[in-house]
Amino acid sequence: MNCIVIIEMGTAAVRVCAFDLSGNLISSSKGHYPTFHEQPDHSEQDPEQMFITMLYILKNLLIEKIYPKKYTVTCICFGSSMHSLLAVDKDGIPLGNAITWADNRGKKEAADLKKSSLGEEIYKATGTPIHPMSSLIKIAWMKNHEPEKFRMAKKFMPIKTYIIQQLTGACVIDYSIASATGLMNIHNLTWDEAALNFAGITPEELPDLHPVFYSDLTLKKEYQRVLKLQPTVKILIGSSDGCLATLGAGVWKNRMATITIEDSGAFRIIGDKIIEDPKQQIFNYLLTEKHIITGGPTSNGGVIFNWFAKQFGDFREAFDIDQSMEMLIEEAAGVEVGSGGLIFLPFLHGERAPIWNPNSRGCYFGVNIRHERKHFIRATIEGILFEMYSIGRTLEQHRHIESLSINGSFASIPFCTQIIADIFNKPVSTLSHADSIGKGAFLLSATEMGIYPSLEEASKTVTMHQTYLPNAKNHEVYAQYFKVFESLITKVAEEFDFISDLQQRYSQ
Repeated sequence: MNCIVIIEMGTAAVRVCAFDLSGNLISSSKGHYPTFHEQPDHSEQDPEQMFITMLYILKNLLIEKIYPKKYTVTCICFGSSMHSLLAVDKDGIPLGNAITWADNRGKKEAADLKKSSLGEEIYKATGTPIHPMSSLIKIAWMKNHEPEKFRMAKKFMPIKTYIIQQLTGACVIDYSIASATGLMNIHNLTWDEAALNFAGITPEELPDLHPVFYSDLTLKKEYQRVLKLQPTVKILIGSSDGCLATLGAGVWKNRMATITIEDSGAFRIIGDKIIEDPKQQIFNYLLTEKHIITGGPTSNGGVIFNWFAKQFGDFREAFDIDQSMEMLIEEAAGVEVGSGGLIFLPFLHGERAPIWNPNSRGCYFGVNIRHERKHFIRATIEGILFEMYSIGRTLEQHRHIESLSINGSFASIPFCTQIIADIFNKPVSTLSHADSIGKGAFLLSATEMGIYPSLEEASKTVTMHQTYLPNAKNHEVYAQYFKVFESLITKVAEEFDFISDLQQRYSQ
């Protein structure tokens, strides 16, 4: 029996899973790695630790779960989070840690570029909003603040390219990851000259561009031996987590959008045309040359509730974050809609869409003497979902959307899914599979292998599990609180800048 192995390099963990050729999940395993925040705006990860963790999880899955069931691996496909950047020297050795999407160190470079006509030109060419998340801004920051490291760097690459290079020796990048760097022209599928000039680099300092179906890669012999894989195993370059999650959600060119909430989050639609936004609030990333994923990301998804659980969960017994989060959800379910008038701005990582302000910060508003811990729990969840709603409203200025699908960690929590339905006032469906990124990578692999004639046909195999209908009364309450949420963001924008500056100056 043959199977397809998917390697997902996420922000906090690597997940490796295997599907049979009918799309049934055989087994999966996950391994975590830390993120370092030496300063409030910095987020870095050790690329060697990420690679070793990936290799350990992959090997264990194959040896313990796949080979004993008599499966033969025919294809390995990669997915990864977007916007990471790693500088390597002439020998391919990392010059420090990888910088993640959550890093805001380049906010001055981003602000200056965004004010200029060049910023608008680059946004139109690349589809990537001007923000510190992008490789474009990270490289520009390195050029200005770490000139020696910038001079020593011979290649700038995302973490996915580094992992593939370690396994195969090839320095390659797929269109979907490249179109999220702010350096690729999504109209002519080349590195953009204006963006490269701004960053101060040449095309030779970036990986080679390839479509997501590119598979002209061969696993190094030492890894063929260690992993007990045949040299004929197809190595598929794959796509980004966002594009794969959209494909795996089955929202193919209809009036449906998908919400993903993992550590970060996003609201996405798929189409065959780039949606131009004069306000530069949305992205356009390529799944393929003909399929555009348009949407908006939040930097403050599940990672914020995870933060709350770690800080305020009940850990009197053995530490168990999952159990603590379940207890918090149960407590929040006993609070009325709107958390008794307590509103949470969830911007602990700054924020991307739709405000694109790296200086924004978290805030509880409306606290009164009757508020208890349970109100703060529910307000935290509602704040995360209000932010998702604000992104959805931005997308609805360009596309009529009738219903939603949800995937990621919040999809498994009925309490959260019902709140989404009530806030959006739309039906929300969960998927019949838990991992839409892995499912999307399987559909991509199966299409490349000829099992499906096209991605569109492949997406038709995605099925929904349960649909949550909106409660009109709850929506009316949420609509009133959302007006306050939206108004607060505008009114404290100046204070966001002040407090961010103070945190930078006085934080250890």
